[in-house]
Amino acid sequence: MIGPLVFCLLAWSIYHQLQRQPNWKESFSHIQQALAGAGIWKLWSAVLLMLVNWGIEARKWQVVIRRIEPISFGQSLKAIFTGTTMAFFTPNRIGEYVGRILYIGERNRIQGISLTIVCSIAQLLVTLIAGIGALFYMKSIIAVQQPGDTSLVFWINTLLSVTAGGAVILTLFYFRLSWLVKWIEKIPRIERFVRYIRVLDSFNATILLRILSLSVARYLVFIGQYYLLFAVFDVSLTPAQVFASIGVVFLVLAVVPTIAVITELGVRWKASIELVQFFSTNTWGVLATSLSVWIINLVIPALIGSLLILGIRIFKNR
Repeated sequence: MIGPLVFCLLAWSIYHQLQRQPNWKESFSHIQQALAGAGIWKLWSAVLLMLVNWGIEARKWQVVIRRIEPISFGQSLKAIFTGTTMAFFTPNRIGEYVGRILYIGERNRIQGISLTIVCSIAQLLVTLIAGIGALFYMKSIIAVQQPGDTSLVFWINTLLSVTAGGAVILTLFYFRLSWLVKWIEKIPRIERFVRYIRVLDSFNATILLRILSLSVARYLVFIGQYYLLFAVFDVSLTPAQVFASIGVVFLVLAVVPTIAVITELGVRWKASIELVQFFSTNTWGVLATSLSVWIINLVIPALIGSLLILGIRIFKNR
């Protein structure tokens, strides 16, 4: 019964999340108009890119999880969708780890969490580095459009400093995972858990760069989706403007605590409007784009994952 229960809970939560947004009806109206327009192929292209997006993530997880257990691409993709369902109800998607490890052996699940964190670190690192470039671009735009706004420049500089510092630290940890293992070994009372993360020692630079390259590809797919959907809803932005504005949106979503089913859509809408307004006044188009991305990349995969839960044998070895 757990699969249908999660599906119903998810559908109910999505409905109430939309009801809480002040302009969701107008955004849906824009989406309906787009479905009848000549640019509908761009909308369907964005939907197809969702499959590419999660396919890349599935491949990335398959690469890391094979350090402890071989898994097929199909099983990896199911794990990704199920993880998306679990992530929908938890702050900053931390439930994703629980959903994914249900598809590997029970004795490997704690190690599976540590390996899944490697995937998350790689994606976060790409988000931070791209966000730094996006912030520099936005800073140059603000200097032209609002030359006297020192307050906004101050906050951008602060965010740049924090992001750059975080990117440096994360890069060191990512390419020196063995340091992390040794550091944890020195912490009193948790030495017995070190055996679950020793698998991190097995990652060499080649594997880490491969994971990072897949993360870059996935990031570019996200940007491509926004570019297509902005065009669908008549938000005229150049590729550089899309990269800059959405790069900062992704950065905000990465650092601000959100729960997908409660607050993420609101944060996504607010951040998108504030940033895209430097390039376009089509607020309804921005809202419709953000809602479409949220539905395509999170709602649809989460609903698929809720159905897949039906087929999970949680305790495989019992």
